Amino acid sequence: MFNGKQVSVVLATYREKNSISRSIEEFFQTGLVDEVIVVNNNAESGTDEEVKKTKARIVHESEQGYGYAFRRGITEAVGDYVILCEPDGTFCGKDLVRFLAYVSDFDVVLGSRTNRSTLEKGTDMGALRRFGNVVYAKIIEILFGAKTITDIGCTYKLFTKDALSKIGPEFKTNNPLFATELILLLVSHKISFVEIPVSFRRRIGHSTIISHWYKWIIWGTRVFAYIWFFWIGWNFKKFKKLL
Repeated sequence: MFNGKQVSVVLATYREKNSISRSIEEFFQTGLVDEVIVVNNNAESGTDEEVKKTKARIVHESEQGYGYAFRRGITEAVGDYVILCEPDGTFCGKDLVRFLAYVSDFDVVLGSRTNRSTLEKGTDMGALRRFGNVVYAKIIEILFGAKTITDIGCTYKLFTKDALSKIGPEFKTNNPLFATELILLLVSHKISFVEIPVSFRRRIGHSTIISHWYKWIIWGTRVFAYIWFFWIGWNFKKFKKLL
């Protein structure tokens, strides 16, 4: 509970058996979280057993994909504030306090991993990855006339229920592009947001998206194309309204 408002945390899990219980406990230890919802997205064997060691609630989503998992978790959350995060050990539950510090002034608080001051040595957020995130973020700023954005792929985000009610009906993406879709929906709907730096630690386990250099190239191309197609569709909708 924070200032009389309920706080929900949504964690989507696939290959985080060895880190998920620690991630859950970090959020509960803040004393601010009313519920942690873990969306088991066909996770590795033993994950549920780790979650059951905590007070978190397990939800199973059979449709595979980052977007499917978080969209399901959002519908399950009952809090006035809904926090999205990954339980792979990279993010810190205690950073929740930073997010809540801004909720009286903004509908959404976005995390950013591009500030080197908050990056743990040895993370997979190297110079190339930071550069790519910043470049794509600036493209979004220019295309949509948005405020400052530096990271389009950070899962750690806080939404008010009101903000989710405005953009939720337009959710379409079921894969990891959902993280970028959330930002594009915010800027296209002119929802108030602020971006803050978050701690970023070494991942426990391996990412299936950016484990090899050629996957970086493929993923970067997909993100670039997605941003432009979203912008084209957004302008087409505005044009139709003028007819």
